[in-house]
Amino acid sequence: MGAFEELMAWARQTRALAQVAGRLAWDQETMMPRGAAEQRAEEAGAMEAVLHARRSDPRVGAWLEAAEAADPGPEARAQLRLIRHEHDRVRRVPGDLAAELARLTSRAQGIWAAARAEDDFAAFAPVLEEVVARKREEGAALADGGDAYDALLDGFEPGMTAAELDRIFGEMRPRLKRLRERALGHGDAAPLRGAFDTQAQLELARELAGRFGYDFARGRIDLAVHPFSAGAGDDVRITTRVSAEDPFNCLYSTIHETGHAAYEQGIAPAYRMTPVGQGVSMGVHESQSRLYENQLGRSRGFCHWLYGRMRAVFGDLGVADEEAFYATVNRLHRGYIRTEADEVQYNLHVMLRYDLERQLIAGDLEVADLEAAWNAWFAEDFGYPVDRAANGVLQDVHWSVGLFGYFPTYALGNVYAGCLHAAMRAELGELDAQLAAGDPSAATGWLRRHVQQHGGLYPPRELVTRACGGAPGAGPLLDYLDEKFGALYPG
Repeated sequence: MGAFEELMAWARQTRALAQVAGRLAWDQETMMPRGAAEQRAEEAGAMEAVLHARRSDPRVGAWLEAAEAADPGPEARAQLRLIRHEHDRVRRVPGDLAAELARLTSRAQGIWAAARAEDDFAAFAPVLEEVVARKREEGAALADGGDAYDALLDGFEPGMTAAELDRIFGEMRPRLKRLRERALGHGDAAPLRGAFDTQAQLELARELAGRFGYDFARGRIDLAVHPFSAGAGDDVRITTRVSAEDPFNCLYSTIHETGHAAYEQGIAPAYRMTPVGQGVSMGVHESQSRLYENQLGRSRGFCHWLYGRMRAVFGDLGVADEEAFYATVNRLHRGYIRTEADEVQYNLHVMLRYDLERQLIAGDLEVADLEAAWNAWFAEDFGYPVDRAANGVLQDVHWSVGLFGYFPTYALGNVYAGCLHAAMRAELGELDAQLAAGDPSAATGWLRRHVQQHGGLYPPRELVTRACGGAPGAGPLLDYLDEKFGALYPG
C-alpha cells in the first residue's frame, strides 16, 4: 500500500470517529437527560483527545510528504490539501488544551442554556471567562506569531482574514443601515394571527424539508433550543424549534437547516467519509441555508404557495391575501434576535458579534464588560436598547461552545448566496412560476450541480467563482436587497 492509500485509510477512520463525536454533540442538544451534563463533558473530552492524537500523529506528516511528492491527480490533491490544512492546525495545539476545551465547552453549553432561561448573564460569565482564556491560548498557538483571530477564523473559512471581512462589511454596513431606516419609516406589515398547533407545524415543516430536497431515509428532524444541522453523508440530521405564536420560527428554521443538510447529502457519494466529503467552509455552507431560506423560501412565488398551504393547515391567518402574506413574511421590523431578523438587519446582527468577539480574543474586551459593550453597540446599530440578557448577549450558543471565528461566516454566506442567486437566475431564467407551485427543485438542482456535489474539492472562493463565473463580492446581495425591499417599502 502506497503513502496516499495509507493516508486515506487513516483519514476514513478519523472521519468516522469525528462523526461519532458529532453524534454525542447532537444527542446533547436533543435527547440527553439534563443530569448527564458532567458525564457528557468527560465523554466529549475523551473523544477529542483520541481525535487530536490521530490528527497530530507524526506518520501523517510523512504520508503527506510522500503523497505530495508523487504528484497525484486533482481529486487526490484536494484530499491532501484538506488533510494538510487540518494537520498543520492540529499539531500546533497541545493535546491537553484540545481535550480541556472539549470538556469545558460541553459543560459551558449547559450553563449557558440555564443562564439564558433565567436571564442571568452573571451566572454564565465565569465559565465564559474560562472559555475565552482557552480560546486565546488556542488562537495564539494556531497563529504561531500571527493574528490569533485570523487563525481561529481560518478553521471555519480557510483563506479568509479579518482585514478582508472588514473591507466587505465596510461596504455592506452603510447600505444596509440606509435601507433599514427607509423601510422602518413605512410602518410594519400585519403579523399573523391564529391558532398554530405545534404538531401541525412540525408536520408542515417535514413537508417543506422534503420539497427542498431533504432525504429522510438519511436524516431526521428533532427539536432543539437552537436549531442546527449535524452529520454528513448517509446520516445528516436537522433540528427545529416550535412557537405556538410564531409558526414562521419553525418553518423557516427548518428550510434554513435543510439547506445545510442538502449540502451534505448532495456531496458526490465517492467522496463520503473522506476529507473532501464535507462542506468546504462555513461560509459556503451558510450560502446554501440562507439561499434556501431567503431567496427561495421568502420569494414572492413561494410565499404565494405557502399562504395557501398554511391556510389549509391552520385556517385563517389574519392577513388578507397572498401579497399581504408575502409582505408579512418579509416584514422589516424592530427586534433583538438574530435568527428571527429580516434579511436586511440580519447581517448587522452578525457584524456586531464579529466586532465583539475580535475584541475578546485580542484582549481589548473582557467578559466582565461584555454585556455592557453588547448593549451599547446594539443601541448604536439598531437605535433602541436591549431589554434583557436573553435577547442580548445570552441569545446565541456559539461562544459557550467555543466557536470564535464562526459568526462572520453567516454574513459571508449571505454574500456568497447573493452571487449564487444572481448566477442561478441568469442561467435558469424565470423561477417564480415553479416556486409558486411549491416546487424549488430547479433551483436546488442547480445548487447541487454547481456547489453541493463538489464538497471540499475546491477552496471556498474558487468554488463560488466557478459557480458564478466571477469572483464573489457584496454587490449582488446588496442589489438584491435594494430591489426586493425597495419594492416592499417604496419611497
